[in-house]
Amino acid sequence: MQKASLLCSSNPISSPPTYLHTCRPLTVPIRIRFSPSLFAFSSLRFPLNRLHGQRHGFSPLHSTATEEMVEASKNVSSFVEIGYISSVHGLQGEICIKPNTDFPELRFCKAGRRWLKQQVSGKETIKEVELVEGREHHGKKSWILSFSGIETVDQARQLVGSTLLAEEEDRPHLEEGEFYTRDLVGMRVILKETGEVVGTVVNVFNSGANDLLHVMLKSAEPMPNGSEELSSLAEAGDSGPLVWVPFVKEIVPNVDMNRREMLITPPTGLLELNVRSDERSKKERRQLEWKERKRFQKRLIAAKKKLSEMEQQHVFHGFRFGEKSQASLLADQIVSVNSKLLQQALENVEIASKRWTITESLTGTKLVRNRLRISEKRFTPSTSEEKLGTNFTLQEKALQLISKGKVAVVLDMSDHKNRGKEYDLILSSSTSRENSETSSLQMLLCDDERFVKAEYRSSMPLVLISLADEIISMKKLFSSSNYFGFDPEKVWFLEEERLPVVSSLLEQNRHKILMKSPWEILQSPVGSGGVISLLSSDNIMENLAQNGIKYIQVCNGERYISRSSSLLLGLVNEKESEIGIQIFEHSEDVEEGFGMVFSIDTMKKLTRQIHKLQFYAIAKPNSHVELVEKKWVHVEPSSPNSYEFYSTIFSCINACSLDKLCVMEITE
Repeated sequence: MQKASLLCSSNPISSPPTYLHTCRPLTVPIRIRFSPSLFAFSSLRFPLNRLHGQRHGFSPLHSTATEEMVEASKNVSSFVEIGYISSVHGLQGEICIKPNTDFPELRFCKAGRRWLKQQVSGKETIKEVELVEGREHHGKKSWILSFSGIETVDQARQLVGSTLLAEEEDRPHLEEGEFYTRDLVGMRVILKETGEVVGTVVNVFNSGANDLLHVMLKSAEPMPNGSEELSSLAEAGDSGPLVWVPFVKEIVPNVDMNRREMLITPPTGLLELNVRSDERSKKERRQLEWKERKRFQKRLIAAKKKLSEMEQQHVFHGFRFGEKSQASLLADQIVSVNSKLLQQALENVEIASKRWTITESLTGTKLVRNRLRISEKRFTPSTSEEKLGTNFTLQEKALQLISKGKVAVVLDMSDHKNRGKEYDLILSSSTSRENSETSSLQMLLCDDERFVKAEYRSSMPLVLISLADEIISMKKLFSSSNYFGFDPEKVWFLEEERLPVVSSLLEQNRHKILMKSPWEILQSPVGSGGVISLLSSDNIMENLAQNGIKYIQVCNGERYISRSSSLLLGLVNEKESEIGIQIFEHSEDVEEGFGMVFSIDTMKKLTRQIHKLQFYAIAKPNSHVELVEKKWVHVEPSSPNSYEFYSTIFSCINACSLDKLCVMEITE
């Protein structure tokens, strides 16, 4: 019997087609402590179907519990990877290591023999080392180790880029119902009710909420030539499509390690979610995958050219170090950089000390004529004509527009209100949020009093903006909840806009992009202003216009209340305004619970002019790595050494004349 959930994560990958030819077995300890709910199967439609609105394809999955990888080459077949050495620490020969194991205390604190895998003169070598001691580098998701005989910075630098190994036979003992990922890969998948073999597990991924088995279904077609990479994992005949199966007790009730098979009880339609609807041959599908890889290479070349024009070539140094998966991660990072937005932000660096505020734009000599002040107490579940008074007609106008499918909603779930009410806390870390976005969104969408009524949802486009590591959970939530009444073809899932962090000191007349590791660009969220940039992607605006949308509501999902939003919508419609703004009286941070309404024409104009977004730079201390004399060095600043860029969505009102602007102020 299995317990309850699965702790497993995967190597960073760029896209499903690329992965299909490069999958490698992992040995992640899978702790099956299943959640009692069956919500998990929902996101399985996205890897092979069209990713509706996801800007960067299938984003790299970053390890939280991480993994221990088994190398395929013969000379390291008896070892598992437990981490890679990313930089030097201090002056005593200590090194920083990024863990790839679920057992960091055991692997890095217990003294004894370890092995280093290095590339020497183009050949892979393994060297035995003696671990003396190790300690966690708190807040950095890394560990600091010292090895016997390594006592100087120069000696430690020789190890940077190496992979730390441990003996496979030294794997920690797992409890009953726990498995290593490596042991699951290659297992046969069988329908429990009929005994029919449906396929083979080719890999396992961590999706945040639970883990997903990547299963290659059986096919009557023979494996085409050139498919050795997957054929080694799948038995003869298993050459069909790859689908996702949640590793939860309700769906995978039995795992037999001796017989190398697992029994599944999938919900109706689960195995068909990712199967291609067309009848293309294997050869045609391989050609499409090849074209996809070529398209990515073209995007990478273009992105590298743009960064080179900005004199940021140092970002490419990581390609000379590490392994294939790390180079793939760096390539994804480079392609994801919004160079136009970065250039705009860099041009605004000189106004780093000046923070744009909406108060400055809405007060002074030019007052906004179209204003509405209304008490928050009026927005109760029993809001009536009596409570709203003359404003009741505004709400009626809004409901008519919504019922006719003329309104799209953009929910920003990336928690800007928790990014600080003080100037230097706006861009605080989101790592402690875990799955709070998903739970908040679920509560919002299940409440007709707070959100749009279910009867109007099928005709309403919905755009959801989230942290990158919440996208998969959010997709699963929607799929398992029948999309909460929304049309799946009218729902977009977008990662929040991020920009690289740059050094605050000018180097050769430029601000240098900082690197989190040799293969990761240090980035930070740009704030609510990034919504404008996101809506300019994936032909979203063209799609909305074709569907007859007249207005777009952009709201903070944490404090969305349909009654106040509909009132603002009605006000914008009545006054024939271009932009409507909802603000709260006496709020220290106007972005706390922000809400705006845009006419479709105004939003289209803004998305064509994202270069006009206003940014200000915030000085922050950020640790990073640098390549010094062909060695990676870890830099720990004691004072602000970098700029993080921020933009507020309210800055877009500069593109609108005051007579075309509405403001609704909610009082206590």
